[in-house]
Amino acid sequence: MDSSLEEEEEEEEEEEVAARSPAAQARRALLPGLHLPFLPPQFYRPASSHEHKLNFKKSKEACLNYIQDAILQKQWKRAAEFMTSYVESLEKDYSREYVGPSEIIWRIGTEILCHHSHSNMKEFNSFIEQMKTLGVKRYLKVCLEHAFHLLCNGLTDEAYQNLCLAESWRFGEQRVIQDKEIKLIQAYRGLLDYYSWSKQKSIVLEHGQDGFEDLSVEQEMHGCFRKAAVNLKEIIEIPGVWDQFVKCYVDLLEFYGDHNEARQVLNEYAYNSKFPANPNAHVYLYQFLKRHGESKKSLISALKILYDIVPSHELMIDFNIMLQKSKKRKKRRLGLEVIFSALDYAGWKENVKAWSCLARQVKQIVISEKHLDWIKQEWKSRKDWWPAFHFSRYLAKRNWQENESLSYEKALVAGILLGKDCKYFKYVSHQGCKAQVERFRFLKKFVNKHNPVHLRISGLSDSSLQS
Repeated sequence: MDSSLEEEEEEEEEEEVAARSPAAQARRALLPGLHLPFLPPQFYRPASSHEHKLNFKKSKEACLNYIQDAILQKQWKRAAEFMTSYVESLEKDYSREYVGPSEIIWRIGTEILCHHSHSNMKEFNSFIEQMKTLGVKRYLKVCLEHAFHLLCNGLTDEAYQNLCLAESWRFGEQRVIQDKEIKLIQAYRGLLDYYSWSKQKSIVLEHGQDGFEDLSVEQEMHGCFRKAAVNLKEIIEIPGVWDQFVKCYVDLLEFYGDHNEARQVLNEYAYNSKFPANPNAHVYLYQFLKRHGESKKSLISALKILYDIVPSHELMIDFNIMLQKSKKRKKRRLGLEVIFSALDYAGWKENVKAWSCLARQVKQIVISEKHLDWIKQEWKSRKDWWPAFHFSRYLAKRNWQENESLSYEKALVAGILLGKDCKYFKYVSHQGCKAQVERFRFLKKFVNKHNPVHLRISGLSDSSLQS
């Protein structure tokens, strides 16, 4: 009799311990327990301790697969039910063998709560607070994600307070180990300080135009600047991709006239080999140089590196125009290469400016009969696939219907590269002449006059090339 009472007391103690376990807290932080009649039998079937240990891993993996499937199908209610079961299985196993709350609970639980139709900010905050207390090593990551969620819901002040609390967090050696994460917390707080500075700046500039001075607003603006500048400068000195932080820091520096410091920051971000290759770094440097009226040599140098990294970047039109205007033959040759390369990408297929740039340069070369070898070299690797990619009859019809200017520029290029019998050129020039548009008559005459050029470009003629 006494032994049975002792067993009952031990079971009660185990239940109390289990109730205080991290897994139990995580389950309560999610959604109320739900009965899942469609779960596999092993989730409910009584099992011996030995059998439980053998089947636990298999059952847990199966449940995670169900959760993944539900999330992929955006069945958030179903995912929440499986997630509840998954956490319950961890809780039941806790008394036998320690299974701490893993990052899986945090990541999946957050995803579900962000999309579940019955979820709200109160529930999300409750869940996140539980996750903060359950994982010391992940504390700062959870805090940062919490701040992002608050920002996405327009709760800027609450996000700022959360970041401040996270920044002041201390937990023995963990504070030293997570020094980089602390710097990231500080950086995002600096970003919010920049946001406040930007709002105050707008007020000051508006009042300045009206001849009204509000010293308190101006002082607050300068205070935000100091706090933002310290934290933003610190994070961008660490090798990494810090686009938004760099842009904001440079904006601060430019506003207060520190152009040399801004230039140094951008040069470091673009050219320091310790930083990963980043197209945006060269974009920001180019835009800064252009704003401050730097020489074309400096602008071309910045865009040349961008071209090497991302030949399809939208700034390639600016690059081509600058190169075409150059007196140096080498740069004009590079300009032709740049615009041909850009038009290799589907996103440029209907870019009127790009086709206009190519048409202009090709026309100049054909009229002068100089440097036809430039065109021949570019066309050599494209003649097998550009006709179907750019110059089909289908595209001719569509381009003519949607954008007459586009069809004109493309028809000129097609006529030069493929000759007067090109399907694209024939259709567009016929439609243009039929509509009595004067420039299409000149287009047709020009291509007919220079029709032999496409033979030389295609290597179908023995005629010598002009250079």
